[in-house]
Amino acid sequence: MKEQRWCAMAGPLYGTRIIEFAGIGPGPFCGMMLSDMGAEVIRIDRTDSVQPRGKDGLSRGRRSIALNLKSPLAVEVALKLCESAEAVFEGFRPGVMERLGLGPDVCLKRKPRLVYGRMTGWGQDGPLAQAAGHDPNYIALAGVLHTIGRRNEPPTLPLNLVGDFGGGGLLLAFGLVCGILEARSSGKGQVIDAAMVDGAATLATLIYALKAQGRYVDERESNFLDGGAHFNQVYETSDGKYVSICSLEPQFYDELVQKLELDRAEFSRQMDRDAWPAYRERLTKLFKQKSRAEWCEILEGSDVCFAPVLSLTEAPNHPHNRARGTFVEHDGFIQPAPAPRFSRTPGSIQSPSRPAGADSEALLAELGLSSNEIRELDKTGAMQQARPVAESD
Repeated sequence: MKEQRWCAMAGPLYGTRIIEFAGIGPGPFCGMMLSDMGAEVIRIDRTDSVQPRGKDGLSRGRRSIALNLKSPLAVEVALKLCESAEAVFEGFRPGVMERLGLGPDVCLKRKPRLVYGRMTGWGQDGPLAQAAGHDPNYIALAGVLHTIGRRNEPPTLPLNLVGDFGGGGLLLAFGLVCGILEARSSGKGQVIDAAMVDGAATLATLIYALKAQGRYVDERESNFLDGGAHFNQVYETSDGKYVSICSLEPQFYDELVQKLELDRAEFSRQMDRDAWPAYRERLTKLFKQKSRAEWCEILEGSDVCFAPVLSLTEAPNHPHNRARGTFVEHDGFIQPAPAPRFSRTPGSIQSPSRPAGADSEALLAELGLSSNEIRELDKTGAMQQARPVAESD
């Protein structure tokens, strides 16, 4: 396992300052993505959340200032921070930032070229905009949840990866970078409305296209991508573990038939849905005849399109992941490394996760506030400083 040290290397976003109003889940993930790529992301935390962040990979790589945004003094500090940045993002319900005096109209008036990112589940407008919700709700409304799972069983929750992280945090990071590039050429900022229901729908563009082409049945476990086909499936092995097969293309399917020593004539109807149940039953019995390790010896590295189903404990130790440094040991625990890879300006984990408010005084000083002004903010409770955690070796 590669050891990642505290550093601030020049990734592709080096020199870009972004302000993050601290939230949960997809917001921190967006900040992590931007920080890993070299952006200076400053997180504005709440004063009531000043505490250590133990083994929190999503909060890595950012400095933190803790502000009580109910205080006009703290709001002014937040506005100064926004003025110092190219972009800012928040993940509250529509109207919350406006009530705090930190909405996009105020911020863009202070800095017209500011890119203002807003992430919600339902979006800034629409009948559900003010309703509470979580990942399963957003991907359900997008039509995505309906497609995942076994036939005649309830849909399966794909963790919170599709709505929160893929459709939310990742698309917001993409939107912010797009907005920053446009503002650099136009000199004008704008507001980005990143809704998780929109993002989840975008991730499903291929599925909607296949349905329109008549190549996708609107029923779970009935298609070549959703577990309906025998050649795109997860199979149990003799030791109670699992392997994944995804031999979609004809040449890969032919290799699967060959490697499994199946009768070519019998298994010739690859795309015939009527044949899939019988084929799948045969392969289910076949894969249970050997252990996962034995199937790896036979299939791994071939064009069958195969991989063992690894646990969270196993994945970092797989030879391929170790060779690529897909995971790193940083801040005392194993976590995914920055991605994607850049040949000339690689990203990096810039620092361990910082406690909320660990950098309050330093950031205020950088904004030009005097010692007396900083003391006044502290005295009134508009700001709070946490004790920094020790830096990793």
